[in-house]
Amino acid sequence: MTESPQPAAPFVPGPGESVVVYLEPDAGPAGVGVKLRVDDPRRPAILVTDQGLTRGDGVFETMTAVAAEGAGPGSGSPLRVRKEDSHLARLATSAQALEIPLPPAADWQRAAAAGLEAFAAGNPGVDAVVKLVASRGPEGAPGGGHHVRAEAGVERLTGTYWVLVSPVSPGLVAARERGLKVLLLDRGVDSGVAERAPWLLMGTKSLSYAVNMAALRYAASQGADDVIFTSSDGQVLEGPTSTVLMARRIPQQDGSTGIELVTPLRSSGILPGTSQGTIFAAAQAAGWQLGYGPLEPSDLVDADGVWLVSSVRLVAPVTHLDGEEIPQDAELTELLNNFLAEDREPGEHGP
Repeated sequence: MTESPQPAAPFVPGPGESVVVYLEPDAGPAGVGVKLRVDDPRRPAILVTDQGLTRGDGVFETMTAVAAEGAGPGSGSPLRVRKEDSHLARLATSAQALEIPLPPAADWQRAAAAGLEAFAAGNPGVDAVVKLVASRGPEGAPGGGHHVRAEAGVERLTGTYWVLVSPVSPGLVAARERGLKVLLLDRGVDSGVAERAPWLLMGTKSLSYAVNMAALRYAASQGADDVIFTSSDGQVLEGPTSTVLMARRIPQQDGSTGIELVTPLRSSGILPGTSQGTIFAAAQAAGWQLGYGPLEPSDLVDADGVWLVSSVRLVAPVTHLDGEEIPQDAELTELLNNFLAEDREPGEHGP
């Protein structure tokens, strides 16, 4: 009698190691679903012809997972993803712009939960970075990554999809605590290009990040930590991996001081920031005034504080701009981090 093969043991990463979950189309009698496969990210799995690798033709999102309230033995993953719905909505918007089909949001949530459970087993008490990736899939695949109809009339997925769960880099935490020296760099396009040339995919979170990474390397070569892009017509845009915020303290007629929180115009072709939206929702509830650019570099110099905000590094104050020290406000930095920690639904903020 032949013994049945034993199922492989679930992958559990060691301390400081990552875990990947692949979302694989699974054809069945009811149509096409998605099955999950938890694996070691060091094991080869992506085809060398995948257009996400060969062309940067894909989209992604990066989220943070932190300790969940009331988590304990038997409660599943003790980590909770912050702003998950906002990130999934932005992933869908980016994928729509690139015409890449996506698995349903519920499948991404299942994949993230499976990855976090495996990650937490090998990294108890460690916050995590959760990256969602969707590529167009292999070159020459049926449909080329576009929506394709199967014979039964059921839409099937032709891309490549995965979730990577990793520990938060200590360097990001250190940068947040010490502040950032930032260079202003010209992106080389004007602030109206997004509306005029939608094929440039301005405001989408695509895998084509070579320019952003080159900008950060250039900043490092000049002794800076990060970059704020400007348009060719002089408007402040965004960081390579972050959104720009600035604040002004405004004297009121009754002798008190109000606070105005300002971010660049979305219509200038920047990526809508999930962290910015969450902070703005909390700031509005606290009675702060909200502003939406257009901003010029001189506005940053004259502000009471400038920050680069993102989902992993959170709220990082800018200490220097093009080598010159600018005003910093520790109280406002603390308030902004508290606003972000509230995890409010961002809603619609910004023209």
